[in-house]
Amino acid sequence: MLFRIGDYVTRNSYHNDTVFRIVAIDGDIVSLKGVNIRLFADSPVSDLKKVEENQGIQDDERFLDKMDEYRKLDRNEYFYLPGKVLHIDGDSEYLERCLDFYKKLNIMCYGVNLKEDEIASEIGSYLDELNPDIVVITGHDAYYKRNGDIHDIHNYKNTQAFVDAVKAARKYEKSHEKLVIIAGACQSDYEELIKAGANFASSPKRVNIHALDPAVVASSISLSDKSKPINLIEILDKTKYGKDGMGGIITNGMMFVGYPR
Repeated sequence: MLFRIGDYVTRNSYHNDTVFRIVAIDGDIVSLKGVNIRLFADSPVSDLKKVEENQGIQDDERFLDKMDEYRKLDRNEYFYLPGKVLHIDGDSEYLERCLDFYKKLNIMCYGVNLKEDEIASEIGSYLDELNPDIVVITGHDAYYKRNGDIHDIHNYKNTQAFVDAVKAARKYEKSHEKLVIIAGACQSDYEELIKAGANFASSPKRVNIHALDPAVVASSISLSDKSKPINLIEILDKTKYGKDGMGGIITNGMMFVGYPR
């Protein structure tokens, strides 16, 4: 079968479980990017199965539907000031999708596209300039099973870069209540990110995460009452794979509620 850049495909060896878009072809090896999952992969042409374009449809609206409780706030008597978000993403395409997600929820968000290994050195200047309530640090990651120990941070593609970025953010603001940090990507070392100072991180079970998962968590915190603790389990359940893909600590929301409107 003839494949072209832009085709939607799945991989037979992975039971055709994830839809990718072909981004490059080099002889018999094809470079793939997940349509909805934050995943890059290589595959031999022989392992690919072409799928219809409608199978690669972005499913962002489904995640917006899960945010309905935040979209039904009582706006007759009260007014609301959601928490401000700084979203730093190693993938410009996924960043744009996340920014659109925040916009539809009326959340003020500043988006920055930086390579994962550049975030730690740059994040301080953005925190100082923008003074956000929530910062998202994400992009791409992977756990290399062939290298062995799941608890060895050197066996991950970008977890060390994310850890360094979290630590840099915590130097700026030590309090987990004043600055909520959401960090990690597909298969990231969850424990190391939490120990570094993240409020939320991926991935407890080293699974892939959805392109919007970090934004779903950030939006939930942004739209939760600042005077009340969040419902941690309910927020994690809004993400693609729940507690397998994202985890975190109970904290207060970041939204001020005012009266009268």
